[in-house]
Amino acid sequence: MEDLLTALIALSPRADRRLNAVMRQTCAETLGLPALPYEEVFGPVSDAEPLVAEFAEQFSTDVSVISATQRGQLTATLGANSFRIVALMFIADFVPRVRAAFSALGLPPVVDPDGWDHLADPVDLLLNRFASSVGARRELDPVTTEVVRLRGAAAHNCRLCKSLREGTALDAGGNESMYSEIDLYESSSLLDERQKAALRYVDALVWTPARIPAEVAAGVRAHFSDAEATEITLDVMRNGINKIAVALGGDAPRVAEGTERYLLGADGQPVFS
Repeated sequence: MEDLLTALIALSPRADRRLNAVMRQTCAETLGLPALPYEEVFGPVSDAEPLVAEFAEQFSTDVSVISATQRGQLTATLGANSFRIVALMFIADFVPRVRAAFSALGLPPVVDPDGWDHLADPVDLLLNRFASSVGARRELDPVTTEVVRLRGAAAHNCRLCKSLREGTALDAGGNESMYSEIDLYESSSLLDERQKAALRYVDALVWTPARIPAEVAAGVRAHFSDAEATEITLDVMRNGINKIAVALGGDAPRVAEGTERYLLGADGQPVFS
């Protein structure tokens, strides 16, 4: 898995190198974290760069308040390349969070690549290979996995994610009464201390990744093994891919009302009935 994170860092598509550098600098400055390495390309500033930088700043701060105007300006400027650029933006935004989280928990660091990958498709590497690999992990119990997912869904206000319910978690005891208490989890009587420790960690990764409180990290260490703590961290990143859909306005639910059950397959891909 760490190899896939390193592969994400290595991404530097030739046509997008300038924008990739802008996004990695902007996201890191916004988060207060060290930037991912980037390939420097010299030349005049393009019209797209300040627009992408502004979008990336809001993407890192709170993706849920990206306006229709911002979205329209970005897609009008980038056209068919919009999704690809926002996928690279997500990598610039979230891999530094994972690095900070691993450091706070005393887990092995994510290493920098030896060189640049100019050929791999960022969308395929992120959405298919990385997301599937994380989704296939099974160290963590399914209810905690689902509670973590729903907390991230609410943080990013992903309408689709909030409408979904994972079936294995439901079969293992997850239910709407429990899930309804996630928003105010500290006072919940249905969420246990292990789940509350995970939720505090999710909040830190989403909102204050440069300042993960020592007591939050200690809570994770007290309740979870290294493998489980790694999985929670990667789950937060995998779930956070919803930021791409939210940013581009593609997060509409599949159902008009209520919730929809799905299964996370053994291959890490969602299966809908």
